[in-house]
Amino acid sequence: MSKRIFTKEQIEQLLKNPNIEGCSEKSISYKKEFKVSSVRKHREGAPPSWIFKEADFNLVLIGYDTPKWCLKRWLKIYREKGEDGLKTDGRKGNNPNGRPKGIRHLSDKEKLKYLEAEVAYLKAENSFLAKLRKKS
Repeated sequence: MSKRIFTKEQIEQLLKNPNIEGCSEKSISYKKEFKVSSVRKHREGAPPSWIFKEADFNLVLIGYDTPKWCLKRWLKIYREKGEDGLKTDGRKGNNPNGRPKGIRHLSDKEKLKYLEAEVAYLKAENSFLAKLRKKS
């Protein structure tokens, strides 16, 4: 993860670029269409920095290595999932923030089942640790 922190002014400047979907102090979210077109251009031989410069990105602001790492990540997704992989969100969880749903979103039956499984796991873990203590 990058150690750069964008100021409010820099975020405002970045958000003016039509290829950016969103931006925070620590990260930039690129539009799906930009990702797809960038991968196509790169596969045709265009260097990552040229692709980003052509799309009006300020490499001093986003970082000179950012295009290379973005294209590397997007190419991997493209190889694994195709163009549709770049068009989908790519987050792993079910929530908008990318995290899996927690226990509070479960029904009462599901909570009970989850907690019973957790208790069984903890009992087994305690039993295992007790056996280890006896051996030493």
